[in-house]
This record gives sequence, structure tokens and C-alpha cells, in this order.
Amino acid sequence: MEVQLDFDREARTGIGEAVFCAGKSMSQLVTICQQLDADKRMLFTRLEPAQYSEIETQFPGLLNYDAQSKTAWCRSRPVTGAAQVAIITGGSTDVAVAREAARTLGFYGLNVTTIDDIGVAGLWRLMNRIDEIKKHKIVIAIAGMDAALPTVLGGLIGSSIIAVPTSVGYGMTRGGETALNSLLVSCASGITVTNIDNGYGAACAAIRILRQFGQVPERD
Repeated sequence: MEVQLDFDREARTGIGEAVFCAGKSMSQLVTICQQLDADKRMLFTRLEPAQYSEIETQFPGLLNYDAQSKTAWCRSRPVTGAAQVAIITGGSTDVAVAREAARTLGFYGLNVTTIDDIGVAGLWRLMNRIDEIKKHKIVIAIAGMDAALPTVLGGLIGSSIIAVPTSVGYGMTRGGETALNSLLVSCASGITVTNIDNGYGAACAAIRILRQFGQVPERD
């Protein structure tokens, strides 16, 4: 089965191609892995444990896999430098999305600060960490329910804020649609909003910003 990988994308845009694994057949994933020679890097997202297990059987040691974020990579860059990005979650149920963002940034050699479970239902948790958070150029704020956390941050810090609505919550959250709509009408100006559960997209937005500061390791 033909698969056409775009290995030149990073040279054009600063962000390389990533393989979105949900819905892909094992035949497609095997074909992709066959193209990863000693000079190629690749990030895999939404890779289920069963898919990884089959890849590991056929290509032992090829991928570094993290089950929580369902991400894998082939030959990431070494992580260097101080953390310019803070990734924070409203609740512990948002952590898988946060780890997808963190692993994406790690793939590009970027250090991050992760702070979990500081949603606005207990505002003191956020305020206890606010001085630490505001030291970062970029804050990726991940929250479900009404997704109030990024909006509150927008009134407290001057960092770039990338908000990720998640599908966490009861009935009327509608799989994250309520959180997404809440963020789109936020009264805190200048917040960047990704699609629901899109930790990968948030990380890519952060990479584009950091490149303007020369903070992303050069490709080799």
C-alpha cells in the first residue's frame, strides 16, 4: 500500500510531518516504518498500544513509546535548555492531552514545565503556582468542562496562552464542544485556541512562536 511521507516539511515550515495513527491499518503503519532509515525522524500520534505492540514485533527498538499520551517517536532530538513552555491542566483527567503536547515538544528537543490539576474549582491551587507559570514565554492551558482555566490565566499573565479544550465532562459538555465554544468567546483577549483534545496542535503552535525567538534547536 502506497504511503507518501513528507520528509521535507520541517525544512519548509519548521515542523516535520507527524503520523496520525488513528484509523490507519497495520499495513500502512508498517509501510511507514519501512521508510524510516537511519537519517529519518518521525513522530507518531494517537498510536494505540496494540498498534505499537505489532510495530515493536516487526521493528524491535525502532520507536520510543508512551502509552499515556499514545505517542511514539523515531530518533527525537536531545532535550536541552531551560523550559520556555509551561503545560498546565485543569484536572488530572486532562493529563493525557497534556502529555501529548509535552511529548511533541520533547521530540523537537524542547524542555517543558508540567503542572497538573490546578483548575479554577480550587483557585488557590492556581494562585500557588502563578509566579512560576508567568516565567514562561508560552503557557499551554488544558481544560474540559467550561474550560475556564485559560480565560482566568489570560487576566493574570502576559505570556502567550494556547488553550486546549478537552472532551472531559458530563452530558452538556458534548464531548468538548462546550469547552471549545467557551474558549472561542473568552473575554480574555489574544488566547489561541486549538481543536478539542489537540495537544499535538498546541505544541506545534508553541514551536512556531518559539522559532521567532530562536528557541528551537536547529534541524540536522
